[in-house]
Amino acid sequence: MRILLTGTGGQVGGALLPLLRDQHTVVAPRREEFDLSKPETLAGKLEALKPDLIINPAAYTAVDKAEDESALAFLVNSDAPAVLARWAAAHGVPMVHFSTDYVFDGSGRSVWREDDPTGPLSVYGRSKLAGESAVRSAGGAHLVVRTAWVYAAQGANFMRTMIRLAREREALRVVSDQWGTPTTARTIASVLVEILGKDEADLSDVFAHANGLIHLTNSGSTSWHGFASAIVAGLRSRGVPLKAAEVVPIATKDYPTKATRPENSRLDLTRLREAYGLVPPDWERALAEELDAYLDTVGLTPSAAGT
Repeated sequence: MRILLTGTGGQVGGALLPLLRDQHTVVAPRREEFDLSKPETLAGKLEALKPDLIINPAAYTAVDKAEDESALAFLVNSDAPAVLARWAAAHGVPMVHFSTDYVFDGSGRSVWREDDPTGPLSVYGRSKLAGESAVRSAGGAHLVVRTAWVYAAQGANFMRTMIRLAREREALRVVSDQWGTPTTARTIASVLVEILGKDEADLSDVFAHANGLIHLTNSGSTSWHGFASAIVAGLRSRGVPLKAAEVVPIATKDYPTKATRPENSRLDLTRLREAYGLVPPDWERALAEELDAYLDTVGLTPSAAGT
């Protein structure tokens, strides 16, 4: 199968690339070659590439910056996916598109199911919801994958920021009243590859099992403070020298941001289990794996980190 994979410079795209290349021909154009901020150029490029499957993890993800760059956010997160989805539908090509917990308003304490009412609080969330709608309304075979709190050993993300700050500061102040599930790009990629490898010959049938929409995170949940505390504890247990002596819980109001974040970002994974028989590993186990990968990335092994 010939797969067009966008966003390979990002965390999810970067994690998907080696897994997909094991079994398929993957076309992974650089951003300047396949620019989602110029949706008018994409149909012609798709005609030239002729993919059998489109996977689109690329997105505008600067949540706070999007409040001032709404036009750009909507170009990348809504207009471009609309072009991809319309081309895919017209050519009988299935499409996987990634979305976010930010399509919900974060109210209440229940985990969010796929068919719960949406209500994004930010430009970023609204642009991603518009992208979902565009993919769905194109009418082709599709799977929208909502995920949350994504991080990896590489790239710019919460785990790597906490590692840096824990080595620079005596105390970390981290929000404790926003809840969700830290999710590794590695988990997202491996689960999606399993879904794509299901026995049915037609991916439209595979995607139909989930009504074209699933939630995909690691299992379990915590707060940002809980996540940060687990990162620090994991580093200490691996012998990494840290300056930070404590992780201090703070309220969202004590850490104001331009874009409003959902307080409750926990996504229900029932449909993933029932449609595909898949249960992602819990977030603590995934974090342990990612910390080891990080230490390897920066040239340290767990046993040598403290030397």
